[in-house]
Amino acid sequence: MSDWIAIAKLTEIPQRGARLLKTDTADIAIFRTGSDEVFAVSDQCPHLGGPLSQGIVHGNAVTCPLHNWKIDLNSGDVMAPDEGCVRTYPVKIEAGVVYLGATEVQATIGK
Repeated sequence: MSDWIAIAKLTEIPQRGARLLKTDTADIAIFRTGSDEVFAVSDQCPHLGGPLSQGIVHGNAVTCPLHNWKIDLNSGDVMAPDEGCVRTYPVKIEAGVVYLGATEVQATIGK
């Protein structure tokens, strides 16, 4: 079994935007930054469960659309003065395809 699952072409994720990946166990927000880095985190803000995939991407962070909490996409940590964290998932890009760590989740793209 492969260690990675292809989940999308890089071009299918909007720059400074996200795609939502729905699985049997979790909703995962896949983010693409302005410099084409890709990050994957739980789609729920730790504050009140806001949909991070609908947030605003700036640098390597996303701002929750509900109450403006800022999440560091590298670590999943909430930025001060707020506190908390979201789960991060391993991702990589090869030949323009985004892969998610296969041991993390069997996944299908949601809308």
